[in-house]
Amino acid sequence: MDDASDLRHMRVSYGPDGSVMAGSLAEADLAPTPLAQFRRWLAEAVAAELPEPNAMVLGTVSPEGVPSARTVLLKDIDARGLAFYTNLESTKGQDLAATGRASCVFPWFAMHRQVVVTGRAIRVPREEAADYFASRPIGSRWGAWASRQSEVLDGREPLDARYAEIAERYPDEVPLPDFWGGWIVVPDTMEFWQGRDSRLHDRLRFRRAVDDDHADAALDDAGAWVVERLSP
Repeated sequence: MDDASDLRHMRVSYGPDGSVMAGSLAEADLAPTPLAQFRRWLAEAVAAELPEPNAMVLGTVSPEGVPSARTVLLKDIDARGLAFYTNLESTKGQDLAATGRASCVFPWFAMHRQVVVTGRAIRVPREEAADYFASRPIGSRWGAWASRQSEVLDGREPLDARYAEIAERYPDEVPLPDFWGGWIVVPDTMEFWQGRDSRLHDRLRFRRAVDDDHADAALDDAGAWVVERLSP
C-alpha cells in the first residue's frame, strides 16, 4: 500500500513522551454503578464541548452471522439501559429483532476515553416511542416517513419526491409510523476505557453478576455488578 508507512507512524501518545497528557482511571475513581459512572463521563464530555457526545457506534449481527456497524444517537439512558430510535425495518432493526444482541461504543477521542457496552436489545414501549417522536423537529418526522431506511434507491429524486408528498400530507400533526420506534440496549457489560502512556490504558469493566437474584437487575443496582480490571 502506498500510504502504509504514513499510517504506521500515525499515532497520538498519551503521556509525558507525547504532546497529549492523559488522565487515569482507578477502581477508587469509579461510581458505585455503571449508570452513575456513565452519567458522570457523559456530563464531562458535554462540558468539554465534544461534537455530538451522545453519538455511539452500534454493532449488530445478522442471523447469518454477518456483522455491521453504524453511528446512532443515544436519546435516553435510565435504569433499563441505553435507548435510541430508528426505522424498525432497517438493517439494524432487522438484526436486533432476529438476534436480540447489540454492542455500543462511545468514542470520546478528544478526552482519550471510550465506553464499550455489550448486552441484550429490547424494544422501547410504543407509547415512549410516540412521545419521543412527537418531540422531534417536524422535518425529522417527515423524514422518518419518507425514508425506507437501508433500501436501495434509484437516485435521489424518489426520496425527495416522497418527502415532499409526506410534508403535504401531514403539514401539522405527523403520526408515528408503524415501522418506526426505539431499542434499548440492556447492558451485560459496560467498560470504561481511559488512554494512558505507552498504550498501558486503564480498562475497568462492570459485569453483570450471573446469579439469579441479579439476572435482570437495573443499571443503578450496585449489588448487581462486579468490577474487573482488564489488561490493555
